Amino acid sequence: MLTELERAVDALRHLDAACPRDLWVRVCMAAKSAGLSFDEFLHWSESGSNYAGEKDCRAVWNSINGSGAVTAATLFHMAIAQGWADSDAPSHSANNATGAPLPAVTLRKSVKPVVAKYAEQVWEQCISADVADAYIYRKQGSPDGLRVYPASAPRLVISGQNVRGYLVVPCWEGDELQTLQFIPPENGPKLNLPGASFNHGFFTVGEITGRIYLCEGVGQAWAANSATGAAAVVSFGAGRTATVAEILRQKYPSAALVIIADRGKENQARAIAAALKGQWIEMPFDKPANYDANDYIQEFGFDALADLLQSPLAPAMRFKLLSNDELRALPALGWRIKKVLPEIGLAAVFGATGSGKSFVVIDMAQAIADGHPWFGYKSKPCNVLYCALEGEGGIAGRISAFRIRHKKTAASVRYLVQPFNLLQSTDITDLAQAIKASGQGAEVVILDTLNRATPGADENDSKSMGQIIATSKQLQTLVGGLVLLVHHTGKDTSKGLRGHSSLYAALDAAIEVRRDGDRREWVIAKSKDGEDGASHPFKLDVVELGIDEDEEIITSCIVHPLEDSAERVKKEIPPKSGNQRIAWEVLGGEFRKGPFFKPDGAPQILPLGKPWIMLEDAINKTRKRLVCDPKRQTERAQAAIMGLINRGLLCHEGGFLWLK
Repeated sequence: MLTELERAVDALRHLDAACPRDLWVRVCMAAKSAGLSFDEFLHWSESGSNYAGEKDCRAVWNSINGSGAVTAATLFHMAIAQGWADSDAPSHSANNATGAPLPAVTLRKSVKPVVAKYAEQVWEQCISADVADAYIYRKQGSPDGLRVYPASAPRLVISGQNVRGYLVVPCWEGDELQTLQFIPPENGPKLNLPGASFNHGFFTVGEITGRIYLCEGVGQAWAANSATGAAAVVSFGAGRTATVAEILRQKYPSAALVIIADRGKENQARAIAAALKGQWIEMPFDKPANYDANDYIQEFGFDALADLLQSPLAPAMRFKLLSNDELRALPALGWRIKKVLPEIGLAAVFGATGSGKSFVVIDMAQAIADGHPWFGYKSKPCNVLYCALEGEGGIAGRISAFRIRHKKTAASVRYLVQPFNLLQSTDITDLAQAIKASGQGAEVVILDTLNRATPGADENDSKSMGQIIATSKQLQTLVGGLVLLVHHTGKDTSKGLRGHSSLYAALDAAIEVRRDGDRREWVIAKSKDGEDGASHPFKLDVVELGIDEDEEIITSCIVHPLEDSAERVKKEIPPKSGNQRIAWEVLGGEFRKGPFFKPDGAPQILPLGKPWIMLEDAINKTRKRLVCDPKRQTERAQAAIMGLINRGLLCHEGGFLWLK
């Protein structure tokens, strides 16, 4: 004999969870009044095709205070109306019985085993289907694995329909039955067993081998299997297609998964295929909504469907292999400063303390923002964010100095003077949101300095530097442009950037700022497809900003190029023939090798960072390539090199030779 709680669970499972929402809320009220748990109500609700999720169920459940006209008796009354055989109330069972009622089920620790047992009991009451079944005949299907709910079975009413004579499609999870679907002999809605859940189940037509077609219903699955011989899986509705697709991908990772979309469900199929590395089939676009694969064979035949299924659509591949012609058609590398800084990527400006690197970066930012040439190099205008994380108190003075000297500052530069931690993901996302909220974006973000942007990080540790690189690239991805790091050199300035070498390797471009006494210059230390080694001298001009409270002059500095960089960038035309051409080619190869450092004893005029060679070595390397009397090779080599010097292509001082 069932307890009242067990009797209430038994009544609930006989109701259709796909009922209208007002009736569903009424069931919720009755179930709560009967003392059922939320989990029992949720599990029942999951079986409905209009299930809106646990959050929705919980909201309705919590809104019910347990008082009112809807009581446990309401639950029993609704279940009896749907054909429930109340074993503890024989007086009601007469309305239900033609044939023996289903045996009572005892509630255990969980409602789920009870529901599964109920599905098994209903399934055992069914008889095997045959090809004479009206639905199978109409859809040109197969009775394999299907049954019919017979007239001899207990009266079973779902959504007001007596399902005697309905075709029954089982939903299996492995060898465990989960629930049942009932299909009427004539046109009408498919009905699901009340109170049972599909869980991770599905129904398969054919044997799964290399390819799996995934369909909403058994009619489509029959069509796909008959047309191709491949297995077709029934998901029992569009709402379960994504769930079943994921189950199949996990269970059969190497299988070709093809989703056959009903007309109007193409976007859903495309999204599922993209997420699971699958493919999809679309019905003709001139067909009505919900036109499916079985409708296709009824209209065009199995051969036509086979042809359609042999050409599934696939999401765009992540990796595209290019031909020579496609490679040539790719757009050229985009430059923010031509041959110096790329439009997109990670770059750095580095130098020793006092070298003037921050002044160089400020000058660069102003040029970029207005699209003005910078040291003769063309720039592409954009919005800039300058994060003044070191010496933030002096940034206003530096910008004022630039404005005083140049009569203006770029309006499209924004400044950040608050602390910012590149290693905190929330700081990165918050900064990206602030950039977006500013209304103008920032295609270039400057972090001055990297040390202040990564407090506490060990720059010499490979793991820490790897994290710095990763978060820098995360910021770069969010802004969609260039992130420029301002960094220091180590104690040995000849070794370049301070910290682990992986940072330099990760950069798309790098500029080194050097100082030798009063002489300063910036050098292109690294530029993909740019001009590595090109150097540009500058000085810092002092600018008076005003008088402080102690009546002392306030000053700052600006960058002042030491020569006409536009002319400097313009290349002299090299010799096209003769010994000078040979000498030019030989020395070009030597200059590319370096060295780039300025040695002791070198003339003061030799620029910092310029590759050089001793004149004597240059003559010896050139003479071996000249085609003339060996006795005259040295003389001819010396004459060719002097010709290059006279043409202004090479510079010579104190036995040192370097490119102009």
